[in-house]
Amino acid sequence: MDQNSNFFAMLSRMKYVNRWGLMRNTIPESLSDHTMDVVIIAHALAVIANLYFGKEIDENRTALLAAFHDAPEILTGDMPTPVKYYDPQVRQSYAKVEEAATEKMLDALPSEMKEHYRDLMKGDSEEDLLLHRYVKAADKISALIKCIEEEQMGNRDFIRAKEATQKIIDGLDMPEVKFFMEHFMPGYYRTLDEQTLR
Repeated sequence: MDQNSNFFAMLSRMKYVNRWGLMRNTIPESLSDHTMDVVIIAHALAVIANLYFGKEIDENRTALLAAFHDAPEILTGDMPTPVKYYDPQVRQSYAKVEEAATEKMLDALPSEMKEHYRDLMKGDSEEDLLLHRYVKAADKISALIKCIEEEQMGNRDFIRAKEATQKIIDGLDMPEVKFFMEHFMPGYYRTLDEQTLR
C-alpha cells in the first residue's frame, strides 16, 4: 500500500449530505438513509426477477452497485431533480461534475484497490448496465416512499413529486417493479401496528 487513504472516511460522510434541498422536509433524509433504502429495494427487485420471472440477475452485485450509486454526491451534494433535468445541457454538465467527483474519490484509494472500486462506482460493463436498471428503479421507488412518508405527515410539498415519481415508475417496463409495487408498496401506507398485527 503506497499511501494513507481518505476514501472510506469520505464514504462515511454520506450521513451529512441532505436530500430534497428545494423541499420542506418533515423528516430529513440523508444520502446515507436513501442509499440504504436503494440497496434493500434493488436487491429485492433482483430476487423477485429470479424467483418469479425466471431471470438470472446477480442479486449481490445489484446490491453493491446500489450501495455506490450516489457516492459522488458526497462531494457534489444532491442536485435537485428539477435542476438536474432542466435541459439536456444542464444534465450533461452535471454528469461531468459527477465524473470528476468519482475520479477525485477514486484518487484517494491506494493504487491496488482503485480498479475494484472504479468498477463499483462506474459499473459500465454490459452486465452492470443491465443491473443499473434495477438500481435506477429502486432509486425511484425510494423517492416515492419518501413522498408517501411526507404526505402522511401532512406535508403537501411532496404531492407533485409523488405524482411525477409514480408516473415514472408506472412507465418502467419491468415486471419485477410491478410485482414490488403490488405486493410490497401497500405496507408503506401502514403504521407499525398495522404492519405487525396483520
